[in-house]
Amino acid sequence: MAQVRKTTHSRKTAARKGARRKTGARSTTARKSAKRAAPKRWSQRVTKESDALDLKQGVFKLTSAKKIAASLKRSAEHSARRKSGAYRSALSMLTFYINRAGKTLPKTQRTRLERAKVELKRAFGRE
Repeated sequence: MAQVRKTTHSRKTAARKGARRKTGARSTTARKSAKRAAPKRWSQRVTKESDALDLKQGVFKLTSAKKIAASLKRSAEHSARRKSGAYRSALSMLTFYINRAGKTLPKTQRTRLERAKVELKRAFGRE
């Protein structure tokens, strides 16, 4: 049975809109900065606490794509936390890391990680 949540949202919103009309409209940037910021490094928390893989520390910082792929394969095959196949879990973690790093990931490391995808595919015999 779902609980019904009581809120005063509509009254507060109406009061704010009325106050804004009387004192002059504020810019949208002022409202956005008043919001509480999201906690930092949520992706780090995801990799540690979720039902992801038990990764070796610093696996994505390794110097060669083959070493990264071998470490991910080893972690995926020995992990008791994964919910899908070993290949899918390993590839998901690699893609997750690349996507979350975004533009801050150096080009050399990005190419190394993209090559690690190919090596991972080869390691699992999916080529």
